[in-house]
Amino acid sequence: MELRGILHGLTHEYHGKDKPVDYYLQIGEERMPLNEWLGSELSITFLGEKNCIACGRKTNKTFNSGYCYPCFTKLPENDLCIVKPHECHFDLGTCRDESFGETYCMIPHFVYLAVSSDMKVGLTRKHNQLKRWVDQGAIRAIPIAEVPTRRMAGQLEFHLSQYLPDKTNWRKMLKGDVKEIDLLAMRDEVYSHFPDEFKPFQYREDEWVDITYPILESLDKINSKTLDKEEKLGGRLIGVKAQYLIFDNGVFQTRKHAGYQVEITATPSA
Repeated sequence: MELRGILHGLTHEYHGKDKPVDYYLQIGEERMPLNEWLGSELSITFLGEKNCIACGRKTNKTFNSGYCYPCFTKLPENDLCIVKPHECHFDLGTCRDESFGETYCMIPHFVYLAVSSDMKVGLTRKHNQLKRWVDQGAIRAIPIAEVPTRRMAGQLEFHLSQYLPDKTNWRKMLKGDVKEIDLLAMRDEVYSHFPDEFKPFQYREDEWVDITYPILESLDKINSKTLDKEEKLGGRLIGVKAQYLIFDNGVFQTRKHAGYQVEITATPSA
């Protein structure tokens, strides 16, 4: 199998805890079903050109996973409040795009607990939680609050980050070296740290989500591979998790390389 085009991040489909997530590698308009190629040799060759994933223009450098500098500085999805949602400024009338803010920020959000490299707190739009959890490589997650806006979710997450990490250790996540954690017990403990104004928004459904990933074997040492240092990389594909391709000789973060023109070659295993 051979594909050429602009690389995008991985897309995926969740079919329940008893079946591994189905992953697809997006190359231009084509989708490569990665689960079908587990155990096969897969190579990625950089063709020397980068294009903005928003406007398509050529760029020497990409920002925020695939954007040219003008789109990075102008588009609302690249505003600082996206990574610091507690600093959302929609109410001040300074949002880069009011319609974006109305559909992305001024809607219900979940604050959640997830187990990826360890227990962490995070937030996501309601109905987007499965995508978010898989993108982070979580193996288990549960919502703990439902609030009306992204800013409120950010304020609660920021407060709870005093007691829990809000970042994922990607090396530990990829190794799968995670201890067993009682999510419901942890949720009840976290509720004791809720500010009074957020207690009415506690989400007390007792069902969590378990996520299984398509991984044939684990790596003892995590070596990150990048097209900025190697024009061609790859190896035997032994797994996919979060936004990473896991080869027998290292891991490749696809989203970091969004916008790169590449050639993908896959050879079936003997």
